[in-house]
Amino acid sequence: MVKAVYIHIPFCTNKCFYCDFNSFVTKNPQLVWDYLYALEKEMEETVKRNPATGIETIFVGGGTPTFLDVPQMKYFLDAVARHFPDRSRTIEFTMESNPGTTDPEKLQIMKDGGVNRISFGVQSFNDELLQRIGRIHDSAQVYESIKNAKKVGFDNISIDLIFGLPDQTVDMFQNTLDKAFSLDLPHFSSYSLKVEENTLFHTLYEKDQLPLPTEEEEVAMYELLMEQMEKKGYRQYEISNFARPGFESRHNMTYWRNEHYYGLGAGAHGYVNGNRHVNAGPVQQYIQLVNEQGLPRIESFPISQIEQMEDHMIMGLRMMDGVSAHGFYERYHVGLEEKFGEVIKGLVDLQLLEWKEGRLRLTKRGIPLGNEVFARFLGLVDKT
Repeated sequence: MVKAVYIHIPFCTNKCFYCDFNSFVTKNPQLVWDYLYALEKEMEETVKRNPATGIETIFVGGGTPTFLDVPQMKYFLDAVARHFPDRSRTIEFTMESNPGTTDPEKLQIMKDGGVNRISFGVQSFNDELLQRIGRIHDSAQVYESIKNAKKVGFDNISIDLIFGLPDQTVDMFQNTLDKAFSLDLPHFSSYSLKVEENTLFHTLYEKDQLPLPTEEEEVAMYELLMEQMEKKGYRQYEISNFARPGFESRHNMTYWRNEHYYGLGAGAHGYVNGNRHVNAGPVQQYIQLVNEQGLPRIESFPISQIEQMEDHMIMGLRMMDGVSAHGFYERYHVGLEEKFGEVIKGLVDLQLLEWKEGRLRLTKRGIPLGNEVFARFLGLVDKT
């Protein structure tokens, strides 16, 4: 059963210097409308082939979904309602937003259209750092955007923060955390900067012109993050995510639990009925493929049970609750230790993993070394 929907809006007002997401800068309103018309066609064809019932989470990401103006936003949300009308009464409907791209009118349209959770891409409260990484907003716009969202009636608000930015110090990150906590929000996501190919930061890095903090400083920022979140009453429920009870991102848990989800829009990935697909990324190619064949797939392939088990471990261990041995057996009809016993023993001996109440999870020592742990599960299952 598919209970989650991801929808991609690829447009941005500018390209951030670190961003390698499928995003596109445009000042052409007709292109945006053409994209939205194609997106609705993809929705229609998708649910025709795989009917949607009892949808529990919808997540609109980007790009910058709130790049859409008020008429475009209303059309988009109406289209989502037309094609995904059968929803859980407790649905979580998230839309990503950048500070400075929302106003009370647009926020009201979002709320009226069913959105009940907003994730703001704040990244930092240091205005110099925001300019340094190519963001269009400043900290004053963060406060204004969140004030407007609360005034309209949103109470499930998250913000994203990045640490390990160029010339960022531990004290600077502490200052950002202090300002973030002052907003009294129920959820935070915080990630270390990754220098990805095809970004301005990667070009600067290759030229040795990107003064990043040392690895020790980055680790200190992450340890500070975990310590401060716990002190302020936020539970770390995933490597990069912290929430008050009941405000965990249910949609993201779909990914971490390796469950199925619809993936719609340019460059989106989906996972339905044991098959993964990838949509065309360039906007014009996406529109053309939808108009020609209904679905804009450039790749579609089945995921074997063996690959599912590997994905289950890699994603499931990101959550602090870890992976249930019973749940693993129920899903794959094979024991967790039967398939991964040797690697599990090795990681438990290294004190990177531990068993607790029938669940395998990262230890405190293992959390900062998560990627090393996950890599141990790749390709380890006997594929003969």
